[in-house]
Amino acid sequence: MSTPRIDVVSIFPEYLAPLDLSLVGKARTSGLVDLRVHDLRDVTTDRHRSVDDAPFGGGAGMVMRPDVWLRAIEATAQHRPDPSAEPTTDPREVLVLVPTPSGVPLTQATLADLATTLASPDVRAVITCGRYEGIDARLVERLADTPGVRAVHELSLGDYVLNGGEVAALAMIEGVVRLLPGVLGNPESVVEESFSQPLLEYPVYTRPADWDGLEVPAVLTSGHHGAVQRWRRDVALTRTARRRPALLRELAVADLDVRDRAVLAEAGVVVGRDGRLLGPVRVRPAAPDDAARLADVAAITFPLACPDSTTLGEVRAHVAEHLSVASFEAHLADPEHLVLVLEDHDGELLGYALVLVGAAQGDGAPVGVDGQDCLAELSKLYLLPRARGTGLAGTLMDAALAAARGRGVAAVWLGTNAANAAAQRRYARHGFAVVGTRTYVVGGAEHSDVVMLTRFGPTPGGVAD
Repeated sequence: MSTPRIDVVSIFPEYLAPLDLSLVGKARTSGLVDLRVHDLRDVTTDRHRSVDDAPFGGGAGMVMRPDVWLRAIEATAQHRPDPSAEPTTDPREVLVLVPTPSGVPLTQATLADLATTLASPDVRAVITCGRYEGIDARLVERLADTPGVRAVHELSLGDYVLNGGEVAALAMIEGVVRLLPGVLGNPESVVEESFSQPLLEYPVYTRPADWDGLEVPAVLTSGHHGAVQRWRRDVALTRTARRRPALLRELAVADLDVRDRAVLAEAGVVVGRDGRLLGPVRVRPAAPDDAARLADVAAITFPLACPDSTTLGEVRAHVAEHLSVASFEAHLADPEHLVLVLEDHDGELLGYALVLVGAAQGDGAPVGVDGQDCLAELSKLYLLPRARGTGLAGTLMDAALAAARGRGVAAVWLGTNAANAAAQRRYARHGFAVVGTRTYVVGGAEHSDVVMLTRFGPTPGGVAD
């Protein structure tokens, strides 16, 4: 079986000296991986050893020439065991890796795939360390049609720019080599680390158990293996939700046990009605540029809350008059209209609430609560279908009531369809009680609502919250 081989081409081969250190260096010395570093300038043909030229179309910086790079990649196939021996040609196909900020993000899954590929006997890798403004784009195009080239992958370490590809090459090599057979003393060490599953790794600790007043979590010294595993799982879930929530989308919801779901819920992550994870969510005041998205959410959610007897024409007329982009722009411009949005970690709007304070309130407000100015109306509270039944309505409700309380009101009221017993039960869980009735008009048609109210109790100082 042939040794996995990686060639690196750079105009600064000295930059790759760390490849002789640590695990990669040991793997190199022990023959577990064949790492070779080449100087790009060795294949130049002019006396200045030029590797770049000015960019077509103008612009700052220089661009690396594709002809020089193609010669360099082809030259890596030549192997001379010692200076006096005749060169031989490595027959393996070439996997070309091009570090570039415009490439596909490099992930643990990508590294695992590369390690598997390099462990096969018929392929080797060449990493091109570009500099300046990058390598002429035609190189990748040309390599894609070159016999003997298995594939070309343009890869990015992240959303930032480095001076050259050497740092990225070091990262790629270290990430791949540690996954090759025999490199790690304990192969199990990769099983629970970050990205081996779609979770960040839990924090680790060692002696002393009490260092500078900071103690190791007691569960880790308890000797209870099951409790330790549960703690590690809990912390990994929480850490991922806070730092890299997008990773959670890769978790299989069916594999989450009751405790997993409770831990995620504490971090603001819930299982949506569609069976996918939502969150972490946040509630914030709506901004002027949210108007169009609010109108989109309203157009989806309002019809779902209407009684079955409501006609499509009535719904459309109501949406056009009261839930248009212009309507939300007016709400957002009025200081007595409090608009809150519930959004996912990626900024997607999942729902909204509208609280009307003072004179902004609609018809049907209850009386007798220290004057009309001490009231606020919870005019709207809607969630997209996949966010319903998740507990997020309660999150949005709590935020809406807190916003009203912040305006110094004594109570909040709302109107809900008299036939919607389920909604009335939900509101009752938040302290609302039926205090009256009203008529609500949707598209010119009258509907019967009940009016429900919740009062804010006095603080210890005797002043309303």
